Amino acid sequence: MTEPHHYAVVGSGRQGVAAAYDIAKWGNAGSIFLADANYHLALRGANRVNKLIGRNAVTPKQVDVRDYKAMVELLAPVDVFVCAVPFIFIPDCTRAAIEAHTSMVDLGGHTPTVLQQLAMNDEALAAGVTVVPDCGMGPGMNNTLGVYLVEQLQARGATPREVRLWDGGLPQNPPAPWGYQCSFHINGLTNEYDGQAVFLRDGVVTLVDTLTEPEILEFENIGKMEAFVTSGGTSTLPYTYAGILQVYENKTLRYPGHYLQFKAFKELGIFRTEPLIIEPGLTVSPRHVFHTLLAPSIEAEQVIDICLMRAKGIGKKDGEALTLVIDLIDRYDADTGFTAMERLTGWHAAIMAQFIARCEIPSGVWSLEKAISANRFLVEVRRRGFQLTERWEETPASTLI
Repeated sequence: MTEPHHYAVVGSGRQGVAAAYDIAKWGNAGSIFLADANYHLALRGANRVNKLIGRNAVTPKQVDVRDYKAMVELLAPVDVFVCAVPFIFIPDCTRAAIEAHTSMVDLGGHTPTVLQQLAMNDEALAAGVTVVPDCGMGPGMNNTLGVYLVEQLQARGATPREVRLWDGGLPQNPPAPWGYQCSFHINGLTNEYDGQAVFLRDGVVTLVDTLTEPEILEFENIGKMEAFVTSGGTSTLPYTYAGILQVYENKTLRYPGHYLQFKAFKELGIFRTEPLIIEPGLTVSPRHVFHTLLAPSIEAEQVIDICLMRAKGIGKKDGEALTLVIDLIDRYDADTGFTAMERLTGWHAAIMAQFIARCEIPSGVWSLEKAISANRFLVEVRRRGFQLTERWEETPASTLI
C-alpha cells in the first residue's frame, strides 16, 4: 500500500469543507488540516467531516492568510493543499506554498491572477512543487468538460473547431423576486457579472462585455434557462486554444428574468467599486452598498440547489460537422448535506489535489487544461457518482466557422 499523503485546506467555508470531505474519503490521507482565520469555523468544519466519514481525519487549525510566515509554517509538513480563499490572497498563498515546498490547487476565478501564478513556474520547478490554479465548478469542471470535448473529437478523427460551455448553480425552488440564491460570497457573483470575459472568436482571444449575448437553453425535465456572458469562466483556455479552435466560450445559466434584472443594475453603475461622492463629506462605494442591501435577500444558511452544466463541441471530419454534447446535472445531497455547488466546486479541486499527491502531475505551475488528461480526470468524477450524459450528432459542416 502506498504511503498516506498529508493535505491541508485553507479556507473553511462551504467549498473548503466539501474539499476536505472528498480528500478524507478518497485521498489516502494520513492527515488533513482544515484552516481558517476563524478557528471556530475550522473546528465546525472538521467536526462535520469527521462525523461524516466516521473517523478523526481532519484537524482544525487557525491561520490568517495575510500572515505570510504563519502560512509557510502551516504548509511546511503538508504535501498538497487546497487554497479556498478569495482570489486577492492567492498570489501570496502561492509564494508561501513554494517557500514551504508544498504543492497547491486553488478556487481562483480570476484569470489575471492565474497569469501571475504561471509566471512563477521557474520558482515552483526549483522548489519541486506543483501548482494548478482555477479549479472548482466554473472555472474548473466546465473547462474539464471543454478539454474532454476536444480530446473526444480528436479520438474520432475530427478536427475540433468550436467549444461552447454553459453552467450555473441555482435554487431548486427559486424564491421571489430574484429567482436566485447565492451559495458563495456575493463578491464572487458581482465579479462574474462585471468587467469582460475572455473568449476565443475566429481563433483570436477576444474580450466580450459581461451581461451581454443572452440566449435560451432547455434542459429535459427542468425547463428553459437563460444564458449570458460572465467573466472568469474560461480561465486560460482561450490562450491555450488560440489558433487551434475557432470558438471557445462560456456562459452562465439562470432562471428566466434574472438577466434583465442584473443588467439593469450594471447599467445603473451599482457594480462600481470606485467611491462615489454623494454630497460633501459623504462618499460611498456603490458595490459595497449593493452587497449590503442584496446579500440578505439572496444568501441563505441552507441552499437546496441544482447545478446545470452543458458542453458542446463541434469538429469537422470528412466534410461533416461532428458534434458532441455533454450534460451534467447535480442536486443537493441530503445524506451529506453538501450542496451541488459545494460538490462540483470543492470536489473538483480535491480531485486535482489528489492527482498531485499521487505524483500524476509533474512539478511546475500548470493551467488546468495542461495538467492532466480530461478523460483521466472524468474517471474520478464518475467514481464520485456524478452523472454525465453524452450524445453525438452529425450534420453538414457548411455552418462551421
